[in-house]
Amino acid sequence: MQKDSLKNKLTETQFDVTQNCSTEKPFDNEYWDNKDEGIYVDIIDGTPLFCSIHKYDSGSGWPSFYDLIDSSSVKKSDDYKLGYKRVELKSSKSNSHLGHLFQDGPNPTGNRYCINSASLRFIHKNDLEKEGYANLLKLFKE
Repeated sequence: MQKDSLKNKLTETQFDVTQNCSTEKPFDNEYWDNKDEGIYVDIIDGTPLFCSIHKYDSGSGWPSFYDLIDSSSVKKSDDYKLGYKRVELKSSKSNSHLGHLFQDGPNPTGNRYCINSASLRFIHKNDLEKEGYANLLKLFKE
């Protein structure tokens, strides 16, 4: 998608985060404390990224997950913008900035995918079928 059309589709914060690798404020973003069941998709192209069953409160003020729905949906690269190494996460298809990966998460993975709400769209479990994600209902079966 062209940047001009993205400016019309996204809020200023969503555009700044996804296209300019910015970070939204902690504890002042849409999904940091969302506890509803559902999935989080790339706000640009709708690729499923995270599931609420993997979400936890990391205390960071951003949505945090210990696993991905599909590891191929995200690409990782080294980020030294703050003067030390971090692992930046971008959506594989849209190349939009999502956040960073840290190795201080809970079991079973030990990962903390620290993600900007502005890069995500939440789809409630009850809406998965009508939104075209019925195949992901299996994530919620115990």
